[in-house]
Amino acid sequence: MKKGIVILTAISLSLVFSCVNKANNNQVPTKVVEENPAKPNIIYILADDLGYGDLSSYGQEKFSTPNIDKLASQGMAFTQHYAGNTVCAPSRSALLTGMHTGHTPIRGNKEVKPEGQFPIPDNTYTLAEALKKVGYVTGAFGKWGLGFPGSEGDPVNQGFDVFYGYNCQRLGHHYYPYHLWSNRDSIVLTENAGNKKGVYAPELIQEKTIAFLEENKDKPFFLYVPSIIPHAELAAPDSYIEKYRGKYPPEKKFKGLDSGPNYRQGHYESQKDPHATFVAMIEILDYQVGEIMAKVKELGIEENTIIVFASDNGPHEEGGADPEYFNSNGPFKGVKRDLYEGGIRVPMIVKWPGKIKEGTTSDLISAFWDVFPTFSEIAGSPVPNNLDGISFLPTLLGNDKEQKQHDYLYWEFHERGGRQAVRKGKWKAVKYNVLKKPNAAIELYDLSVDEGETNNLASKYPEIVEEMETIMVEARTPSKVFKFNQVSF
Repeated sequence: MKKGIVILTAISLSLVFSCVNKANNNQVPTKVVEENPAKPNIIYILADDLGYGDLSSYGQEKFSTPNIDKLASQGMAFTQHYAGNTVCAPSRSALLTGMHTGHTPIRGNKEVKPEGQFPIPDNTYTLAEALKKVGYVTGAFGKWGLGFPGSEGDPVNQGFDVFYGYNCQRLGHHYYPYHLWSNRDSIVLTENAGNKKGVYAPELIQEKTIAFLEENKDKPFFLYVPSIIPHAELAAPDSYIEKYRGKYPPEKKFKGLDSGPNYRQGHYESQKDPHATFVAMIEILDYQVGEIMAKVKELGIEENTIIVFASDNGPHEEGGADPEYFNSNGPFKGVKRDLYEGGIRVPMIVKWPGKIKEGTTSDLISAFWDVFPTFSEIAGSPVPNNLDGISFLPTLLGNDKEQKQHDYLYWEFHERGGRQAVRKGKWKAVKYNVLKKPNAAIELYDLSVDEGETNNLASKYPEIVEEMETIMVEARTPSKVFKFNQVSF
């Protein structure tokens, strides 16, 4: 039986999108939180493929995440928060554009060789650009995945003053990469040449993250930390793994690619202790969150800094990962690439001293596309009028009566035959294989009594099914790049 949540207190591309155009992006003024010249700093930490149940504050029992739990005890933990999508690139696109995957420009993982992903277009208005316009210094440290180096989707072309890390999510499979990117410069890591493992990339990226905090402590900043942990492959310094060897039996060795011309080009490396290594990686992630919290306090900016922690989608099953063993999806069905709850419902924790009551939880139904309007309202930045998101600032401040609610949430996934999902109040509709069968049957679940999505009620509520079908048609606009080709919408 699943456990419930326990919150402890060099390529050019021409592309056409039906997306937000900067020149035509009508904006509406928004209320500033308070008339205070000291704008709050914003730190958004995004784990990669961390499941809803992978935090001890959300029910994990086989290992602990003390620093993230501390963040929860000092702030608010959301129990019904959703990722932008069930895989990396579209989820991050939804986060940074404030639009769900029926509207955001990047709706799927689309590779570009030799390095990178299909870029968000230049006319996309991002959260980083919005905050930069009102005086924020912006930095991103970790994994990008929204445009190959030098493209219009390169992070330094999308509102970030500083970027350090992996541009490409495929090369981001590897924890001992041959190079990382510092803005537009490729930084060769000679310590990792050949089969060597001299520099563990998350530790190097963390050093740059901490340096950003130190360098910008006297000005408002937006720090985006899209960690690659715990995404496959499973890898960590041996000093971490050794602490857990033999403690998570039975180990099932994973045989990957350990040499040859394609080594460290996307294929996962072998791992003889996948369970122990996974726990070691979570320890590193938790430690790094704690280090960021401690540095903010040391710099004397804790009281004016918002820290958010979330994950980009549900847990993965690649490279030896074993989400069933760790109950990584908590009480939910499905994993990464599913549009059942386990693939898209994720933890979100928000700390804001003096504003958010400590040790609280919220069951507000919210999603990644709500982050843009929320941060904009906090920073006093105009909110574009075409966003799908709704600010959850009233919830953060304890003003639940003033909180606007979504009519519905919508997702689409362009792999594995095409998938769609809608959340409307207590109802959840899921439709699979839509590319081959546009008229495929919709599954319908009542999440208020069936959060594990075990009892399909579609036959009992045809009127609800019809409403969900209409939403699936009307919630999306056509994309010339990310198509549902066979669907006669």
